[in-house]
Formats: sequence, C-alpha cells, structure tokens
Amino acid sequence: MKKHEYIGKNLEEATNMAMEDLQDTKDNLYIKEIPIKNGLFNKKTKIEVTTKDELIEYIKSFLLDITKQMGFKSNIEIKKREEIINFILYSDNNAVLIGKNGRNLEALSIITHQMISKEIENPFKFILDVEEYKQKRQNDLERLARKIAREVVLTKTEVKLEAMNSYERRIIHNALTNKKGVYTESVGEQPNRCVVIKPKEE
Repeated sequence: MKKHEYIGKNLEEATNMAMEDLQDTKDNLYIKEIPIKNGLFNKKTKIEVTTKDELIEYIKSFLLDITKQMGFKSNIEIKKREEIINFILYSDNNAVLIGKNGRNLEALSIITHQMISKEIENPFKFILDVEEYKQKRQNDLERLARKIAREVVLTKTEVKLEAMNSYERRIIHNALTNKKGVYTESVGEQPNRCVVIKPKEE
C-alpha cells in the first residue's frame, strides 16, 4: 500500500502538511501515527498517510490478486452507495466465489477487512460483493421478511427463520423495524443463530 510520511512539531502540523502536499481533505486521509525518538527539547510527530483513492486501489489490487491465486479470472466494479464503497467482483466462476449461502464471499470479506485493519488505524467501511449477490439477497430477504410478518400478524404465531449470518439477520431486523404488529429477535448460537418474527400486542 502506498504511504506518505510527514514529520511535524505535533499531529496537527503533520496532518496539515499531508493535506497540503496531497491536495486532499482530512476526511479522505487515513493517518497512522508512528513512534519516533524525541529529544528533551525537540519533540516531533511522525505520521504515515494513505489517501482514500490509494486505499481503494490497493483493495482492488488485493482482491484481483487473491482471486487470481484461486484460479479465477476476474474484474471489479467500484460503486459508491450512501457513502459506502462497494467492490463488486465478476469472475468466470461466481458460484464458487459466493459459496453455499454466501459463505465463501463472507470469508473473503473477512480476510480483506483484516488486511486493511493491519494497514490503517481508521475504520474503512466497504461492502464486498460478487455479481451483486448481496444486493439480490437483500431484496429477497426483505420480501421474505414482509411476507412472514403478514402471516404472523394474521395467525398471531411466531415464525423462526433459517439460520443466517449477522449481515443477513440485520437485513431482517431492519426490514421489520417499523412494521406494526410484529417484532424480531435473534436466537441461538453461531452457526445456527437465526431470527424469530413474533406477534406484538398493539
């Protein structure tokens, strides 16, 4: 990952030097303070800086490299949705990259997040997807949640959904947050943790 080093009298001065040199705002800079030996009367602050654009390019290269090592030809489309960067992979074997119930995709996402956390201190929010599988899955889960919720309202009987990962459970919870007559709870332990849609007395 490309990093730029700056040394100032303090963190603020070093950061200002970075913004001026890189011609970017502080919000688009990922700053890591580096320990430096200081004299008794000559204290300095050293930082490593990566821009958001450089970080995005690094993640793109990392994903292309790791999928190549897996034996897949792939390309990546980058989209920005609600201030979150979406990396959408397209390969010659999307089904394998996604895996059963999205497990391979989830593992690849975890590896990428861990890689970034070692490089920068600031959190970088992004979504990794394959052929917009997550977007399609989100649409399907939201439709399922609304359908089951209607049944629960009519029958006054709770319904337990299939086991889901935390990302999918959050979709169900969010879809029914303002739904009258029902509420949701996550129950069980991973990997069998699931959402229960329950009737609510008005």
